[in-house]
Amino acid sequence: MSSQRPLSSQRPLVCPILVGRDDLLALADRRRTEAAGGQGGLLFLAGEAGIGKTRLLGSIERRAAIAGFSVVRGGAFPRDVEVAGGVFLDLSRSLAGVPRLREAGVALETRLVSQAPAPSPDRPGANGWDPERSGPDGDLHRRRRILVLDVVDILAGIADGGPVHVSLEDLHWADDLTLEILAALARRLPGLRLQVAATYRSDELYPRVPMREWRTRLLAGRLAEEVRIGRLDLAGTATMASAILGGAVPAPHDLVASIHERSDGVPLHVEELLGVVRATPAADVSVHPLDVPDTLDEAILRRAERLSARARRVAEAAAVIGRSFDPALLAAVIGRPEERLAVPLAELAREFFVTRTPDADRLDFRHALIRDALYARVPAAARRQLHGRVADASAGDPRFGPAFRSVHLEEAGRADDAFEAALEGGRRAAAVSAHREAVELLERARRNAPAGLPPRERATLLAELAVEAAATDANDGADRYFAQAAGLYEAVGDPLAAAALVPARVAVRHLLGDDLGARTERLEAGLRAIDGLPDDRASRAVRARLLAGLSAANMLDRRLDASITLGEASRSLATVAGDEATELDVMATLGSCFVFAGRMDEGWTMLEEVIRRSRGARLEAQTARAHRMIASCASVLVEYDLAERWLREGIEIAERVELWNHRHYMAAHLGHVLWAMGRWDEAERVAGHALSDGRGGITTRITALHALGYVALGRGDLARANELLAEARELGERMAELQRLSPALWGLAEAALLAGDPAGAAEWCRQGEAASSRVADAAYLFPFLVTGTRAHLALGDPAAAGAWVERVSALLARRSIPGTLPAIDHARGLLALARGSTGRARTSLEAARGGWLARRRAWEAGWAAVDLATAHARANRPADARRLVEEAQASALALGSGPLAGAAGALARRLRGRTAVEPAWAPLTARELEVARGIAEGLTNGQIASDLGIAPRTVTAHVEHILGKLGAARRAEVAAWVAGRAVADGAPAPAGAGRAPGAHGERA
Repeated sequence: MSSQRPLSSQRPLVCPILVGRDDLLALADRRRTEAAGGQGGLLFLAGEAGIGKTRLLGSIERRAAIAGFSVVRGGAFPRDVEVAGGVFLDLSRSLAGVPRLREAGVALETRLVSQAPAPSPDRPGANGWDPERSGPDGDLHRRRRILVLDVVDILAGIADGGPVHVSLEDLHWADDLTLEILAALARRLPGLRLQVAATYRSDELYPRVPMREWRTRLLAGRLAEEVRIGRLDLAGTATMASAILGGAVPAPHDLVASIHERSDGVPLHVEELLGVVRATPAADVSVHPLDVPDTLDEAILRRAERLSARARRVAEAAAVIGRSFDPALLAAVIGRPEERLAVPLAELAREFFVTRTPDADRLDFRHALIRDALYARVPAAARRQLHGRVADASAGDPRFGPAFRSVHLEEAGRADDAFEAALEGGRRAAAVSAHREAVELLERARRNAPAGLPPRERATLLAELAVEAAATDANDGADRYFAQAAGLYEAVGDPLAAAALVPARVAVRHLLGDDLGARTERLEAGLRAIDGLPDDRASRAVRARLLAGLSAANMLDRRLDASITLGEASRSLATVAGDEATELDVMATLGSCFVFAGRMDEGWTMLEEVIRRSRGARLEAQTARAHRMIASCASVLVEYDLAERWLREGIEIAERVELWNHRHYMAAHLGHVLWAMGRWDEAERVAGHALSDGRGGITTRITALHALGYVALGRGDLARANELLAEARELGERMAELQRLSPALWGLAEAALLAGDPAGAAEWCRQGEAASSRVADAAYLFPFLVTGTRAHLALGDPAAAGAWVERVSALLARRSIPGTLPAIDHARGLLALARGSTGRARTSLEAARGGWLARRRAWEAGWAAVDLATAHARANRPADARRLVEEAQASALALGSGPLAGAAGALARRLRGRTAVEPAWAPLTARELEVARGIAEGLTNGQIASDLGIAPRTVTAHVEHILGKLGAARRAEVAAWVAGRAVADGAPAPAGAGRAPGAHGERA
């Protein structure tokens, strides 16, 4: 090996130029120009760790400053996911460093730091813990939403005095509140002189990272734009190496190849690896690829070895504090005056380990990977000691809250102190509905809870943790913590506190698959547990909530009588206890029961009262739920105009107050309403968005699958329909609720009929009838009546069809829900048509068609037109038949329905060329044909007379004429003629005779 001498400075170098990012800078320039004109926007810079996001962001900032923008920056750090609003707290300090923005910075910090007072751990009455606290300003969600709006107003105002560029770094570490604020700000940006550029690691978006789904929503809603920063190719690596080495000639090819191979083209890795390479001046270069470290960590640590001992100690202490650190805090941790740190900090900056933030108040490690490597180098014992010093030094400093201190206290092994800080931080997070942060902090409190913590206090902690876990959909954990908390309360002889947890736990168990029986048993056990307790306000409140839970559980399965009885008892208790939230919730349940039970006026009035009172009390959750209930009831009860009105209003309210579960559930129901009204493209768009957004929960998913499945089957895409509806059925069976299961069963039945599988359709209908019959339901049963009738007729079993019609019609008539009654006329018309009673068929089908049109039920109205046209055709009324066929064809065209268009087209072809002089069933008259069909079905003369409404001797005369005209000697020959004539001429045949089973062209 030839001798080598080090580079002139033997120090690490940062590339003086930005390599391979010209297109991204040009895009940022265009967006900055738009922002200067009042059309601001949010630009995401995405890429893996070390790819150069910060470097690119710095270049964008410098160009913005040259263009006259004020430039401010905030960032997230690994532990900020536990600090509500952490990124904007950081931004507030940067704002305060700009003279004209100082007031906004102070206002922003003040508003975020004083988010809400820490909630009391007390529970109602003797125990006081309440997962649904509310106050004069409304519920907790309202207070969080107002906080978000206040912060956005402050941020929007910073651009009043001139354009502003805001940089936000490392959003993959951001907390939920930060992301919620940024999303709200993004909606305001198009009217502001404000450019926001935010970076995040694309390789850090794991499923549980808050930003993952949030980013997707912003991009899908066009509220943000994203660019991906790619790795450098070999040529880019060569350019970068030459710029860093500073030679007059390009960097040696072997060196570049070695660097590129080990860095994979990641710029940070290129810089760090080159920082420790020993090379000779340009003309005397002798390359030794083995001199290139194998890993980034190795390169960083080899560079760190060149630091002075004092600089290394300072760097290690700073790494314990975090990615970003305050010099004053660092001095306190090390135990030296701050001015004594100037020299080692200058050395760390000169050697490119740290950089000073734009506001000059803090320092950052040049990259998180550098900090991580230095942190890992610190011996475990020293780390614990340093973490303890950080916690002690930050105590009492308002810039460092309990969440920050709890991290360091836990790492220091000071469990008791970590418990207190984490508990305080978790409760602060919960007070502003920062659920993910609350879970992390309360989990830390649980881990560090003292062994001697009184059982009641431990139970309270577990109950709070359960509520926050449920809010983040961590249902298994929530269920476990609820059970543990209840067990502790019971062990200390506090059954009221244990019972208070039951409704929330039942809601979690519902999502985990508990059926009605299991949920009911839990709620009833809670009631039994508090029997005999003093009848005070606290016990009444808990009892009211348990009864409200029972009422809601029964309502969801349409056990209306039981739900009403329980709901009225709950309402009475809640009123006496002064628990308005529970009172309003149970009133919404009762109103829903009333409308399903046929007490329409009473039900609608009560639901509207709930909406009015909830708004007045500023109870946003109750307001949204009441809209959800009234709108979904109207949707199910075929009151589509009413449903659309309440759904659109409810969606707007829920979106404005950011109650996304309610918002997307109502959107899914709106998809169903739009499908029913024949607006299929809109239905597909609305339901598809609700399904893809991911914030609606399992009930939203099921409802959206129903709507999308119906659109697919209506268009004839049966494979897609079956896929969607099968998933909905599986989820509905798991939830064991009629309203989740029944719509999927009907869709599968209808799809089977369209596919020529009447036996499958009949079986799905049987299951639907069984599910509804258990609770005497009519609202979900009615579509099965028509589909099941068609299925039995297509199977050639008119007797089964008749029994089906009578049985199901009786259930619908018992409830007498107006929107369901056209199904009775429709089914009876189909049955009469199959029996040859065209007069009765026309009467019933005309009523059905009018009923469906009045109810805006487009799918059944279109088929009723085809069925009625068929009845007219069989009665030798071709003009009326053609008019109805044209109506059905127009409906099919408007809907985009291939199956309906096919059925109408087939009937039109049969009608083409037919005249009244020579009907298809010549030589018989229309009445004789009706009698002949009765003969073909095996009916006696008396039965035929009863069906046709004529005298038995008239039937006898018709039979004689028929035998004579056909030259037949027996009734069996008449039946054979009917079947053969139908196949030959397309004339009506006995149910199932000579017909392809279930073909929708012959749905009648």
